[in-house]
Amino acid sequence: PERPGEAAAFARRIDPAQEPGLSPEQRRLMAQVEYAQRQRVLQRRLRSRNVLLALGIGAVTLGIYGYTFYSVSQERFLDELEQEAEAARARA
Repeated sequence: PERPGEAAAFARRIDPAQEPGLSPEQRRLMAQVEYAQRQRVLQRRLRSRNVLLALGIGAVTLGIYGYTFYSVSQERFLDELEQEAEAARARA
C-alpha cells in the first residue's frame, strides 16, 4: 500500500468490463470464477439451512415418539378390562 489505510493493489476489486488490458477470454474466465465462488457460498448457506431443518424435524419426530410412549404407558384401560374379565370368571 502506498498510503496507510489503503488496500493493496492485488486486493482492489476491479470491474472486468471496464478494465482496458483484459482480453475477452480473460473476462470470460473471471466471470466463470466469480460464478463458481457465488455457487459455493450458496451451497454452504443451503447446507447449513438443511442441517438446521433436519435437526428441527428430527427433534419434532422424537418428541412425538416420546410423547406417544408416555401417553400409552399412562393408559390403564387394558388392565381394567382384564380385572373385569377375572371378576366375571370368578363369579362364573
